[in-house]
Amino acid sequence: MNRIKIIILFAVGILIGFVIKDALEFHPLLGFLRKQKVVENVLPVPETPQAYEEPSVEPDRKVCQYIEILHESIAEPDSDDKIQKIIGYQNNKAGLYIYAEVAEYSTIAAELVNSNGGDWGYVLIPYNVKDYNETRWGGLFSRLSEQHLIPIIQLWDLDLEEDKQKEQIRKSAEFLNILKWPIRHRYISVYNEPNDSKFWKGNINPAEYAEILQSTIDTFKALNNDFFMMNGAFNSSARIGGDYMDEETFLIKMNDQVPGIFDRLDGWASHPYPQPNFSGSSKAYGRDSIRAYEWELSILKNRFKADTSKLPVFITETGWAHKESEADSNKEPVQYKLNQYQTADNIKYAFENVWLKDDKVVAVTPFTIKYDPPYDHFSWITQNNNPYPQFTAVKDIEKTKGKPPIVTYTKTKVLECQ
Repeated sequence: MNRIKIIILFAVGILIGFVIKDALEFHPLLGFLRKQKVVENVLPVPETPQAYEEPSVEPDRKVCQYIEILHESIAEPDSDDKIQKIIGYQNNKAGLYIYAEVAEYSTIAAELVNSNGGDWGYVLIPYNVKDYNETRWGGLFSRLSEQHLIPIIQLWDLDLEEDKQKEQIRKSAEFLNILKWPIRHRYISVYNEPNDSKFWKGNINPAEYAEILQSTIDTFKALNNDFFMMNGAFNSSARIGGDYMDEETFLIKMNDQVPGIFDRLDGWASHPYPQPNFSGSSKAYGRDSIRAYEWELSILKNRFKADTSKLPVFITETGWAHKESEADSNKEPVQYKLNQYQTADNIKYAFENVWLKDDKVVAVTPFTIKYDPPYDHFSWITQNNNPYPQFTAVKDIEKTKGKPPIVTYTKTKVLECQ
């Protein structure tokens, strides 16, 4: 009996062995595991140590980098614009003389010149040719674009020594060229009243000024043909004697030194003040009046055969002095005879009946937004920034919505290899 049990157990064991064998061969997972080989994670050791080699560099291989490119797009006039032909766009002539050093002045000027239907009026800004402060001037030009103001830059304070002179002309041109001008026309007036020694380093030298004017035009135009070059406005009422030279005499001597110099100009800058004593009639004519630019243009046409029909006029200074001042009343007596209300009436009449009606006149920027006492008789606002009556009078004048060729600036990055 025991022998039979042993035989049966032996047979069952053999049968179980066959079943396990078949399972290992035909079950996919178990078959896969059974066939895997153990791979030792051992890297081959090189026969000899390998020395580190620097990566090879091709001697002529180019180095590349991205650079920023500034692009300008310029607005073209609309077909229905009322274009002032002498300048080529629909124009708001109203303006004011301001200073770059006081940021709020442009805001006050915009309130004046862009009022009552106006847009894109003008500001005259003196520029020292030794000033290369990008923060101040870049910030100012950004504000001018935002406030829709067109700058007229009046150069000043050139050193007359030849080496300094050339360097300052070049550097000032390069600096002004990198600024983002609000419109295509980059208006430049080349210094101020050179026939008055106070504004020409104590000298009167028409030959020297003619050469500087020519050099300045050449330098600016070589950098950018959009620079719109004008003379430095002259003291038209001054006669020969002492610290002055008669303007006509000065112009003749300029042309003797540089023949045809006035044909180089894109526009004519003028200071038609109402004389005598900045208190003259708003209805007067001639060199001592608010129409002095007509007398100047007649000299250019008759003496030098200049084509004045295409020469736009920019009145970069003008205005009446008012008796009122914030200076100490115990100072010397006031020399001006008109009060602030008479001054306001005169400037309003001049705009409405003379300058706005004259197609030759492009811009009028009266002197000045504000001046410290005792020279504040020309100020348009008080020391506390309150307007004088002349400010309000011009603000209320109906104006044109200017549509100049506005410049839009965009930046792109370009890959450059050297």
